[in-house]
Amino acid sequence: MPQPAPCAGFYSVPLGRLPVVSFPTSASLRCRALRSVEDRRSVRLRSASAFPHLICHRRCHSAISIAKFNQFGDKPKGDSSFFMENDDDDKQAIDVSQKIEERCFAGTSYIPVYVMLPLDVIDNQGKLAYPEILLEQLRALKSINVDGVMVDCWWGIVEASAPRIYNWGGYKQLFQIVRQLKLKLQVVMSFHECGDREGRRNTECLSWGIDRMRILHGRTAVEVYFDYMRSFRVEFDELFEDGTISELQIGLGPCGELRYPSYPAKHGWRYPGIGEFQCYDAYLLKSLRDAAKARGHPLLGKVPQNTGSYNSQPHETGFFRDGGHYDNSYGRFFLGWYSKILIDHGDVVLSLAKLAFEGSLISTKISGIHWWYKTASHAAELTAGFYNPCNCDGYASIASMLKKHDATLNFTCVELRTLNQQADFPEALADPEGLVWQVLNAAWDVSLPMASENALPCYDRDGYNKILDNAKPLSDPDGRHLSSFTYLRLSPVLMCSHNFKEFSRFVQRMHGEWVPNSC
Repeated sequence: MPQPAPCAGFYSVPLGRLPVVSFPTSASLRCRALRSVEDRRSVRLRSASAFPHLICHRRCHSAISIAKFNQFGDKPKGDSSFFMENDDDDKQAIDVSQKIEERCFAGTSYIPVYVMLPLDVIDNQGKLAYPEILLEQLRALKSINVDGVMVDCWWGIVEASAPRIYNWGGYKQLFQIVRQLKLKLQVVMSFHECGDREGRRNTECLSWGIDRMRILHGRTAVEVYFDYMRSFRVEFDELFEDGTISELQIGLGPCGELRYPSYPAKHGWRYPGIGEFQCYDAYLLKSLRDAAKARGHPLLGKVPQNTGSYNSQPHETGFFRDGGHYDNSYGRFFLGWYSKILIDHGDVVLSLAKLAFEGSLISTKISGIHWWYKTASHAAELTAGFYNPCNCDGYASIASMLKKHDATLNFTCVELRTLNQQADFPEALADPEGLVWQVLNAAWDVSLPMASENALPCYDRDGYNKILDNAKPLSDPDGRHLSSFTYLRLSPVLMCSHNFKEFSRFVQRMHGEWVPNSC
């Protein structure tokens, strides 16, 4: 196999291979694409990053000022560089217009709460962006007893210049700030940023087809991942030893999630489209043909053609409609192969992560693809690699694989209510609550720890109550609960005083503390 030719980044491919597989450059794996589809839908709320001076057109008394007032007794001043410019923060705050009946969580289990940092907290040159502002924000989080923060370590930035040359400078500065404040770190090994059937490259991640192909300057994809993780472990050994780094989340696909890049917005996908299968690069097509031959039926070795397009609905396709081809012998063979490739990818990468981070807690994220959940085929889940039609539990096999590596399952969309989804997008036949319970049961059936995060920005009490109900299920006879919760994400809106007070109240209840209902 020919070696890839050098280009702007240190990996590329010959021009004739462009539709086959994508390789990283320093920008392509930056993955400005947000961490989940719901994250993308909410981009307007967070489009200017977490640094208020970039969007200073409104002013509100920020949480930072309130934290200073609590500490020093100084009245917040309106000319603080951390204020959003507005006469008051009520317009940015989420109003609680009526008293809500709530469960009391006093005396319940302590669930650690982390806050995701902005995706661009480290810039494309590997430097920490706006450290003074970030320090003040982190102090505010510490003042309400947030346990720690989550940060993405971007492979496309750290190893941008040459193979095995790693620039950890910006992360060193960031981690020292976190350490000095005695916060914990959840660190994401972010390998994401394979081709699709239209011949377009999807640069969100590398194709699983090259996991074991030695085409990256003499290394396989998984060897590249392992070298990166090992370098991180050696570089930050002191933070592992003193417990500052509490968890490593291993990126296994687009947006860091274990799934295929089946619904890329940049290729025209819009919610609630079913997405498309992502197995059209040469490596995966060969794997499919080989699997069909091994089965004794070479004619099965093809990708289904009657699956619609990114924005189709299940009933519009011959494959996903009720009684469609997804449930005949060919459909079951293809979907089984497609799902197995995904699970095998997770298995091999987590094996190496366990070796690189021996003795440390590792986790991986599973996306909450809740649209079309109330249909028989669960089409959007199938194209993402979750073999979860109504007659098959597609998450049990994933939970078993994670259990093998003692890896925590981190799941999204715990704040979403099915009734709200039905009101906003009735055509999507979504059921986030049903999906959350299915995944919870799949994890807990094999005694697998489960953590979670919100899918959309959440500032209101109703959303926080839903998270709490899922984090500490009242109906579970064994009293099981989430192992941790990570809030998406640090932003100027969160730091407004009303929203920050509501978030502080949520943190207290996650910690099992008593708070008055009228607070």
